[in-house]
Amino acid sequence: MIRGGFARGNGQAATARTAAGPALRTVGVSRRYGEEAGAVWAVDRLDLDVPAGQTLAVTGPSGCGKSTLLQLLGGLDRPTEGEVWLGGRRIDGLGERALARLRRRAVGFVFQAYHLMHELSAAQNVELPALLAGASPRTARARAAELLDRVGLADRARHLPSELSGGQRQRVAVARALVNEPLVVLADEPTGNLDSAATYDILRLFGELRAAGQTLVVVTHDERVAATADRVVSLRDGALADDIRLDGHGTGLAGEGSDDGSGRPGPGHDDGGGSGLGAMLAWED
Repeated sequence: MIRGGFARGNGQAATARTAAGPALRTVGVSRRYGEEAGAVWAVDRLDLDVPAGQTLAVTGPSGCGKSTLLQLLGGLDRPTEGEVWLGGRRIDGLGERALARLRRRAVGFVFQAYHLMHELSAAQNVELPALLAGASPRTARARAAELLDRVGLADRARHLPSELSGGQRQRVAVARALVNEPLVVLADEPTGNLDSAATYDILRLFGELRAAGQTLVVVTHDERVAATADRVVSLRDGALADDIRLDGHGTGLAGEGSDDGSGRPGPGHDDGGGSGLGAMLAWED
């Protein structure tokens, strides 16, 4: 059972949410692996704005660049070309130490495989990012206890990950992502290893985050997850193929691209998938 709801943070993230401009922005972002004839463009000249408070689902077939995009947005990888902005600050040119500080304070990550520290309890896993960001042990403990209660795991705080179910581990991971009141939460296939009951718990959690105004970007193959977002974008061959707002307004980008002389096809060059949310999800594995 998930209890209560998430209040808007009153720290750095809350201040950043009130700033002008989107929470996340990419300008002409590309990520290339390899060189010359063997090069693969995992992300290809992608422009994307994510307003503060929006829940964005990123969909598309396996290998289309979804996870690479998430890594670029969170400063875990650097683009080959283009710009990445977080909270009004350009981050693609920051040094490693500055990027690490930014990730600790402004970004919460949720991974399909949880990535919990196996030797630490649930509470200690949640506390760790707060301690690394400079919080006192007392503050970190209090924040972890609050968040574990919010995700319905107060009675599992002292349990090791090996003593928790998959759904419980993912709820610990969500609590850990929120401990520093981040500007954005980036989730990569957060329900990929979960059964239907655990998936429902995570969807409820994300719904509470959305209601609290948390900016959330979720990479997903799961139609249930995508359907809860404010907006769904789909990638194909590293490019933006569709951008659908779930109030019925979308850009329908599929098939609009053309060769611009760079040696790479334009975004949406393969128009076999159609447009709209149903077509996007039909591409999934």
